Amino acid sequence: MFTSTERKSPRNLRQRVQTVVIAGLWAGALVLAGLTVAAWLSAPAKAAPANASAAAAASAPVKLKTPSGIGRDATPAELSAWDIDVRPDFKGLPKGQGSVADGQKLFDARCASCHGTFGESNEVFNPLVGGTTADDIKTGHVASLRANNQPVRTTLMKVDTISTIWDYIRRAMPWNAPRSLTPDEVYAVTAYILNLGEIVPADFVLSDKNIGDVQKRMPNRNGMTRAHGMWRVGDKPDTHNKACMQDCPEAGIVTSALPAYARDAHGDLAAQNRIIGPVRGVDTKLPPLSGTAAQNASVRRTAALVTLGMTSPDAPAQTAAATSPAATLADKNGCLACHGVTDKKIGPAFSEVATKYHGQSEAAEKLVAKIRAGGAGNWGSMPMPPQAQVAETDVRTMVDWILRGAH
Repeated sequence: MFTSTERKSPRNLRQRVQTVVIAGLWAGALVLAGLTVAAWLSAPAKAAPANASAAAAASAPVKLKTPSGIGRDATPAELSAWDIDVRPDFKGLPKGQGSVADGQKLFDARCASCHGTFGESNEVFNPLVGGTTADDIKTGHVASLRANNQPVRTTLMKVDTISTIWDYIRRAMPWNAPRSLTPDEVYAVTAYILNLGEIVPADFVLSDKNIGDVQKRMPNRNGMTRAHGMWRVGDKPDTHNKACMQDCPEAGIVTSALPAYARDAHGDLAAQNRIIGPVRGVDTKLPPLSGTAAQNASVRRTAALVTLGMTSPDAPAQTAAATSPAATLADKNGCLACHGVTDKKIGPAFSEVATKYHGQSEAAEKLVAKIRAGGAGNWGSMPMPPQAQVAETDVRTMVDWILRGAH
């Protein structure tokens, strides 16, 4: 038998072992806590470079990975060729200058055929000039817009920033040769239009240095407002109608329409629209179409191609541009914007020109000279602007094609 002391010895040993183990665990926990605190205190200094790198990466332009074999990155020259917009604060405006006198010469040669000698014509486009007064220039508000007593709203009545005029002339004019004007020529044409509106004097020279001062004289400079629902998402709407959520009508009810006698008041709209894009002009020579939207669009596109002489009614898939280099040149140089092959538009049809000059030995030379110099009076009051920018060989190719009936 064991004595009382002997029986207690194993128990005391176990207690001592447990005490050592617990103490070791506590020591390990304290060491781990100390390491954690030390790491936490040193984290900001170590993380700063990472945060700086992240900030730099966030501010750098995002470079998308180009799929292999598809395209390439645009070059700086290619990007700058498209980046030509001029903002109201004149950011993007190139250096240059142009006088009213030089602008008048350019306008007479390149712009008057559509806009009239003094920018007043309403025959092709809305007038550029008219409807503004000296008081409008002082106040920056066009009184005739509020009184609604002007028969037509002109460009100088509506536009509030001169940058808009400059930018549009540069990128879209002349109609038959957009972006062909140099910055100095754009300054000159803009100066002439401003002079027609009595915004600048006849001896004025517009430049990138003084265009900001001219902005302060624009008749409708204070006419623009942002107090409407179309300016920012979340603004107060212009209307108070509620969206229909159930039992909605399938189509709206047309409450007004252009009367039949005025349907072709502005000529064949199908021929005046470009043949690319989703929008088709209505063929105003025919009654309104009754098909679906897609069917009507297809019919209108075919009608436009036929009118422009780029296809025929019985072979709509075949275009003249695909078979005739001369037709391609006529399209490229904007000739088809004013002349149809068989139908008269702003100018005579090419078939009419071929008939008039049929059998004349000097016909080719006469037409080449007329195209190069421009002119008016042979086919009505609408003048044709000179086409000096077209190469001589291209002019002769098109003239030969026209005299053969544009076939």
